[in-house]
Amino acid sequence: MLYLLTLLSDGGDLFNLFRYITFRAGGAFLTSLLFGFLFGPPLINVLRRTQGKGQPIRADGPEGHIAKAGTPTMGGLLIVGAVVTSTVLWARLDNPYVLMVLFVTLGFALIGFADDYAKVRKQNTDGVSGKLRLAIGFSIAALAGWWAAMYHPDNLTNQLAFPVYNEMLLNLGILFVPFAMIVIVGAANAVNLTDGLDGLAIMPVMIAAGAFGIIAYAVGRTDFTEYLGVHYVPDTGEILIFTMGLIGGGLGFLWYNAPPAAVFMGDTGSLALGGGLGAIAVATKHEIVLSIVGGLFVVEALSVIVQVLYFKRTGRRVFLMAPIHHHYEKKGWSEPQIVIRFWIISLILAMIGLATLKLR
Repeated sequence: MLYLLTLLSDGGDLFNLFRYITFRAGGAFLTSLLFGFLFGPPLINVLRRTQGKGQPIRADGPEGHIAKAGTPTMGGLLIVGAVVTSTVLWARLDNPYVLMVLFVTLGFALIGFADDYAKVRKQNTDGVSGKLRLAIGFSIAALAGWWAAMYHPDNLTNQLAFPVYNEMLLNLGILFVPFAMIVIVGAANAVNLTDGLDGLAIMPVMIAAGAFGIIAYAVGRTDFTEYLGVHYVPDTGEILIFTMGLIGGGLGFLWYNAPPAAVFMGDTGSLALGGGLGAIAVATKHEIVLSIVGGLFVVEALSVIVQVLYFKRTGRRVFLMAPIHHHYEKKGWSEPQIVIRFWIISLILAMIGLATLKLR
């Protein structure tokens, strides 16, 4: 919205700054961070009053989680509100990729909100039906995949790009949209599974957002893509504003989510943020790199899949408890140990993912 101030510019004044993505990305970060600090306390107070007993705690979960009973959930409203406000304020709203990422983020936020609301109302961990959540999620992702394919340049439409091998493209044809659906829904649910300890999910999400902000900015500039040897996707640079808003909003939320958490992100936040990351990967043609940058989320999701399949087949468990962060809790690791070590792993994976921009 503030980009419209460039209409008042003669090319050499303050208004000209609004032409630059980097300037507006900085503005989005500060706006989102301020949003979190301003609206965090009143939102938490409202959630406490309206939710009563707060988020239900799993009876079969780690013993230490019993002390968290009564903590309100749906804190993702703070993050999503900050991201959407800062993006609408600072990004170009005629950019198709920004609109697509916002659509996915808000769509999955609504799914998560409905699930959180059902859990709080019934005071158990059974929220909205898993099949219904997936059906709606896949529908949103299908529209996003089609949306991205419509605006990708002709040489990249329906193509799967591979990291490192920049000349290698796989034409998925009509399978591109189903592939995009799997990426977006998979990312949303992987982040959702990771969100099990105070601060565990939000920092890796911010790290991944920072990495993909750099990727989006790079692949949206011809000078960078020529130097790096990566595929040029026009207009994706504007996504940097969304990712900086996410980082600012994430920091604002982490202020209240740091152990012991005053509020939980809930499915409202985890599904929205994971879906948004998946949408960015589809928009920038870096779907495979998402599995590297978001490798922690992949491992968390795989630990659940392996646990379920192995238990059904043998009646025994591979892990003491899944997702894998609970396994380490059962092994005696303290919550801060798990959280900080997983943050470190996320940062290492993000660096590896960014390295693929230059390894050609």
